[in-house]
Amino acid sequence: MSNADPNILPFRNMRELLLAMPQERSVNSLLERVVNKAAEDPLLALSRIWLVRPGDRCDTCPLRSQCLDQARCLHLVAEKYSVGFEPESDAMEEDDYIRIPLGVGKVGRSAVTGEIGDTESVEEDFDFAVSKRWGEPRKVIGLAVLPVVFQGKVLGVCGYVPRAEVEAEGEGLFWGRLVADHLAVSITNAEAFERIEELNRQLTDDYEYLAEELVETQAFGGIIGQSAPLKTVLRQIEMVAKTDANILITGESGTGKEMVAREVHKRSGRVKRPLVKVNCASIPRDLYESEFFGHIKGAFTGAVQDRKGRFELANGGTLFLDEVGEIPLDVQSKLLRVLQEGEYERVGDERTRTTDVRILAATNRDLKREVKEGRFREDLYYRLNVFPIELPPLRERREDIPLLSRHFIEVASKRFNQPIRPPSRSVIVSLEKYDWPGNIRELQNLVERAVITATGGRLKFDLPGVSEPREKSPAAAEELVGGEVVSEAEMRKREKENILRALKQAGGKVYGNDGAAKLLGIKPTTLATRIKSMGLKKQYVQK
Repeated sequence: MSNADPNILPFRNMRELLLAMPQERSVNSLLERVVNKAAEDPLLALSRIWLVRPGDRCDTCPLRSQCLDQARCLHLVAEKYSVGFEPESDAMEEDDYIRIPLGVGKVGRSAVTGEIGDTESVEEDFDFAVSKRWGEPRKVIGLAVLPVVFQGKVLGVCGYVPRAEVEAEGEGLFWGRLVADHLAVSITNAEAFERIEELNRQLTDDYEYLAEELVETQAFGGIIGQSAPLKTVLRQIEMVAKTDANILITGESGTGKEMVAREVHKRSGRVKRPLVKVNCASIPRDLYESEFFGHIKGAFTGAVQDRKGRFELANGGTLFLDEVGEIPLDVQSKLLRVLQEGEYERVGDERTRTTDVRILAATNRDLKREVKEGRFREDLYYRLNVFPIELPPLRERREDIPLLSRHFIEVASKRFNQPIRPPSRSVIVSLEKYDWPGNIRELQNLVERAVITATGGRLKFDLPGVSEPREKSPAAAEELVGGEVVSEAEMRKREKENILRALKQAGGKVYGNDGAAKLLGIKPTTLATRIKSMGLKKQYVQK
């Protein structure tokens, strides 16, 4: 053979590749371009590329006994057989060359030493890199290996199997070395571009979540009130916010658990990263893992593209798990693993990812009882309940009702472009008298309805069991203020009667737009819990 004749050398078609490689922005597409181009050469039977990656199949690797470093190994990331040299699928064994330990065989040694290996030792070439079952019948000539080196660091190894003998010092080996060097630079550039794209996607995701959170915050307002129970909550927030402790926020539905989570995040060291919210009660049972951990394209029917989970979106920030008591038991164990180890896998993906999030969980359930009854994992409960914050119901902080109602009136007036006259003292007293089973959320909803239906700027509140006061009668307000004190038992009795009226009006339905929960302004799950705790007979509730 003549070293000067490029037409008979196995790497003669690599010249045009040198210009195309730097244009690639994806590592996978770059590697595919290289092996596809090599397969066009009539003197090549097979080309393979291995890259150094973290060890991931150590338990099943057939070469584990020879592995000296299970932290890293060579991963087979691209390969291409030339026409006529494709393996017969029914005759091939499982490929043992998907992973090669560093230092093992010709390919493994090249990754450690950075030295080029020619095609002289056929028997050794077949060990750990090329299947004898494929190579011997096709009379291939060994294996040439070329390390992929960038700034003194071996990134991987290119392996080429020629059909005819190639001289180690020939022009073919020269072009192979040149391609390998350019491949090292192109891989580094492509990885940088992929990282930039990933950061851009993350910034986009963060922006969307922050924009949504801003809208919700403006719509709800802040934590408003001056009552003693609320001040206790605020002191707890100040104490725990600057730590990374997990917090379990408990309280009845509508008491403002999400607002507490926002305040904790705002005062924490994670404030520059997003606060990501998950309403665990609204997730279909089959989609919990996808919602939490994400999925890859094709993982299940309807998975048309890769999707990040909430733990990935919240990385570096805070994850708020609302209605955490609704999470199924089988998902709780996987959630516990993330809290303990910070590791998870997307649905359908083998790659283990890591995340660093602070968990703020909220529930209106008695999780201690749920643990005793086997519906909630005890170990998960203690992981979440590092610092408990219990929110008082609105009926226990009635002195905050005037401030809250005036705030909601002002916000709703601007939102609906509806001028409203300041409410009179008698109207405020009527609001203070009501027991608010739906708490702050019910008050906000009631105010918004009153603003929408206001006539001449005058608000009219339709409170169950509370008659509308007449604004021009100061004596009425005095009577309300100086009236008989209602006991806790009497308030519970009235609440029960109010729920029964709502159920009767809704025809026994709890859920839906025409259900009793909608009439009461509370969540259906909250109403169902109260119906059960009150021991209401089944005939009152529609199945």
